[in-house]
Amino acid sequence: MRLSTDVGGTFTDLVMEEDGQLRMYKALTTPEDPVIGVLDVLNVAASDCSTSVEQLLGACEIFVHATTRATNAILTGDTARTAFLTTEGHPDILLLREGGRKEPFNYTVPYPNPYVPRSLTFEIPERIGSEGEIVKPLDETAVLAVIERLKKQEIQAIGVCLLWSIVNPVHERRLGELLDRELPGIPYTLSHKLNPSIREYRRASSTCIDASLKPLMGTYLGSLQSRLMQAGFRGRLLTVTSLGSVVDAAHLAEAPIHSVKSGPSMAPVAGRFYAVLDGNSDTAIVADTGGTSYDVSLVRRGSIPWTRETWLGEPFRGHMTGFPSVDVRSIGAGGGSIAWVDQGGMLHVGPRSAGSTPGPACYGRGGEYPTVTDAALVLGYIDPDYFLGGAIGLDVEAAIRAIEAHVGAPLGLDLHEAASAILSLSTESMIHAIEDVTINQGIDPSTAVLIGGGGAGGLNAVRIARRLGCPGVVIPAVGATLSAASALMSDLSTEYSATYFTTSADFEFDSVNSTLEELEGRCVAFINGPGTGTLEHSIEYFAEARYPHQIWEVEVPIGSSRFSSSEDVEHLVARLHAAHEELFAFSDPGSEIEIVTWRAKVTCRLPRASEIVLVSDRQVHAKARQRRAWFPDRGMVTAMVEILETMPVGHVVHGPCIVESSFTTVVVDPGASVERMASGSLWIRPSAPAGSRAGSKRSKADA
Repeated sequence: MRLSTDVGGTFTDLVMEEDGQLRMYKALTTPEDPVIGVLDVLNVAASDCSTSVEQLLGACEIFVHATTRATNAILTGDTARTAFLTTEGHPDILLLREGGRKEPFNYTVPYPNPYVPRSLTFEIPERIGSEGEIVKPLDETAVLAVIERLKKQEIQAIGVCLLWSIVNPVHERRLGELLDRELPGIPYTLSHKLNPSIREYRRASSTCIDASLKPLMGTYLGSLQSRLMQAGFRGRLLTVTSLGSVVDAAHLAEAPIHSVKSGPSMAPVAGRFYAVLDGNSDTAIVADTGGTSYDVSLVRRGSIPWTRETWLGEPFRGHMTGFPSVDVRSIGAGGGSIAWVDQGGMLHVGPRSAGSTPGPACYGRGGEYPTVTDAALVLGYIDPDYFLGGAIGLDVEAAIRAIEAHVGAPLGLDLHEAASAILSLSTESMIHAIEDVTINQGIDPSTAVLIGGGGAGGLNAVRIARRLGCPGVVIPAVGATLSAASALMSDLSTEYSATYFTTSADFEFDSVNSTLEELEGRCVAFINGPGTGTLEHSIEYFAEARYPHQIWEVEVPIGSSRFSSSEDVEHLVARLHAAHEELFAFSDPGSEIEIVTWRAKVTCRLPRASEIVLVSDRQVHAKARQRRAWFPDRGMVTAMVEILETMPVGHVVHGPCIVESSFTTVVVDPGASVERMASGSLWIRPSAPAGSRAGSKRSKADA
């Protein structure tokens, strides 16, 4: 048995896989102690399976965990009190950054503060040259004096980033030895070990972020593991990374920066799977709508795009992680996003969220402000007696009062117009987020299938698809817990890198091969360590290269792990030309290239079922086959109601229709049709093709 949990801002999701059969569960997240939410959802699963949590965990071989703990801690400033140690004369690395402005002519925006304030930045007398030579020896007496100041400042973590330590790390290593001796128990991060990047700001930023997370994530992951073991768990605890892979929890605790934005990175994995299975498409827009955020990503020609421009907060105004991650855009437009009217009479939805505490007004837990969930309830889309399969009863009157008081009255709208305005504005925000990852990157969204994931993903998926011209919408069978399900489809993987500069015109074969050999050795150690017992493994090699005088590099794959002839170099040059052409629509075939960084990615495939089927043994009580619901341009109409668990495979229903399950509600607008697929997923045609009967059965040509 394998279990996977995803701790979101509102709900904690659990997916259980046993012999290819999947079961899904949800429980409210407990922000003050997320482990409680994990234990709560395990209790829900144990009760459903008529067993105890101890027996359930005792049968679990692998437990995969995804959390937003690290990201939230950074955004809220709840990280450790961190000091930054850097080369004398260069204390402003975190302040100056790399330049760039989101709004170059908006001078009202204050300059962003550095991740570590100048008051906690300390200059270390030393200097390594760009060739690795010692220009100025490390002044250990001065270092000891700095350490005494750190003690007085009650520092909880330390980031160390010295100039050119990526070429010669001798001074950083000695600093680590002195910190171990003088400040035992205080975690620190050395930049050359964490992120050997030639770019000073990214290396320093990632180092300080990683160090600041070590106390928090070490305690959190340690608490999770110990409390799971107390509850009966004896298996392997894996955690999700920002690259859409998994690693051992202990490995992540050593470099917790890899957990930043890790939760949203998982959805595209399952999205890609269901796009092919149910949408017959290798291009998909993957949307994951939770209670707090709306995360959108793109699957393009079967591959999941990633980016090295990973920002925490707004680009250029937040902080850069300096590490690659799956390219996911997140906005505050989830089911719990609060609707409010500003002093100018403009309606807003989000980014503030009601979360799980107090939650939307309809939860009856003290929430006073209307949310997207309240609007959907008032419009008749959500059954107040069947939310989470009846686990949470919703208060319709509380939702009505909140919408009328905070939206209807200020805008002069009646109840249903106000509720519809909330949902419409939320839809527009989601469309803009999708356009950011499609149109703004040269992708036509009308060529992509829309994957609707998350508990609130089905409320407006049809409206989004219509606006974008998508040929169809897939609501996966595991859509309500898309990220947690994705974690069970992921592999054990990590990446190593090293900086060594050379050019195609004067290629240094011996040094390059030595660098690649070192990277290969680290990958093999991973295979023989954490990768022991996996089904198979692979190592991929990459080079970050550019044309002369360019600032940024392009990552290109290397055909083999060694360079033995000029032909191997020519193949690398040709790959850069091709990659540059695809990315920027031009190349310079006559130019030589420069290679700055070398990377190796090791992947170990974990055991998993060849086929997975979602099952539900819970009792589905009889429901009304019709319900009054409000739709734009139609008003209040009678909509068909289908229960997903009992909907026959191949059965087609025309809108207006509402498909309910224990975990989600799917709204099928007038003019659209929905079909239950053999996988358990829903295929929705947003609009009927001209000249054909609305809702006719989907063919492969449709996708």
